[in-house]
Amino acid sequence: MVQPLDGVRVVDLTALVFGPLATKMLADLGAEIVKIEPLDGELTRHIEPMRSKAMGALFMHLNRGKKSLAVDLKDDRGRRIVERLATTADVFVHSMRQPAIERLGLDYPALRAQSPDIVYCAAWGFDRRGPFADHPAYDDIIQAASGLASLAGDSDGTPRYARTIIADKVGGLFAANAIMAALLHRRETGRGQFVEVPMMECLSWFVLAEHLGAASFEPAIGPPGHRRAIVDSRRPFATRDSHIAALPYTTAQWQRFLRHIGRDDLADAEWVADTGQRTIRIGELYEVVDAAMPQRTTAEWMTVLGKLDIPAMPVNDLAGVLEDPQLAASGFFEHYDHPSEGRLMGTAFPVRFSEMPERAPAVAPRIGEHTRSILERLDYDDDGIGDLIAAGVVAEP
Repeated sequence: MVQPLDGVRVVDLTALVFGPLATKMLADLGAEIVKIEPLDGELTRHIEPMRSKAMGALFMHLNRGKKSLAVDLKDDRGRRIVERLATTADVFVHSMRQPAIERLGLDYPALRAQSPDIVYCAAWGFDRRGPFADHPAYDDIIQAASGLASLAGDSDGTPRYARTIIADKVGGLFAANAIMAALLHRRETGRGQFVEVPMMECLSWFVLAEHLGAASFEPAIGPPGHRRAIVDSRRPFATRDSHIAALPYTTAQWQRFLRHIGRDDLADAEWVADTGQRTIRIGELYEVVDAAMPQRTTAEWMTVLGKLDIPAMPVNDLAGVLEDPQLAASGFFEHYDHPSEGRLMGTAFPVRFSEMPERAPAVAPRIGEHTRSILERLDYDDDGIGDLIAAGVVAEP
């Protein structure tokens, strides 16, 4: 049995999280990813924690299963290497702004002239049709612009960033899906294409899926925002000993819960039985739940709510996630040996396919680990490779 993307070669000129997460997904599905890095390595290599230089945990997690070509793109010889490599690829993906990629001569028109069927993906901050097309963009910037920082803010209106790199990661999911869709299109038509994945538009799409709300109508029949998601009383509830997420959702679930805690008056109320009215007044019900939860421990509530068939889970901190019994049983965490970094733990690709073999855990490359083998594949001989290394155009470990 083969992986879905076996035989697909991707030239990856991305950095940080947005692009690398996308190409990691492609690698998990069987694609060959050739990561183009500067001679001193991609930035996330140098972010702590790490055991040894240039092998930071973030880099290793996002770049498992990839090959590393360390090359100086400011040198014409280095650019020519990447151009030659692109002619052997099915996909070229980068996360540079348009003026920068054009200066390198690696923009879509240039590569399409050599490879008309190439799938070319630009993963950048803003759609080219907008006024911020060439504006620099990082996760915090996009969280702010998309409305997410406002939604994640305090009840007094102070905005906050989500405590995860969510804009980059949502953009990466979009990019991986878009690249696979373009590959399907190429398989059917024989034609490559330019694929633009703008982080601002991707995260705004993500945020507004529920929060467009009353602004969906023209003219708007109210302000944007999904009421259940934005009420202050929507939060994990304090139990006698910790916290729990408990979510009566359907009419039947709310009525079972309310009767269990002795609130038959609410269980019989017409507005509780009406989904629309219940949504409008959901904050009142959350306050009732909040008042009831301290009466039992989290474990006791898990038993009670399980019998009532009401969704609930204890609130894990990050350390708790590492010990979660569900993730342990599903094989989510992989334990493997890295040739230079020793014993490591990582996360397995979470989607399972009945007709795909499970892959052995992949490892992240050292800087330029595959430089020589990639150049050999491009018909550079030993003397030529040696000259490029000596001149500082490429590097190997």
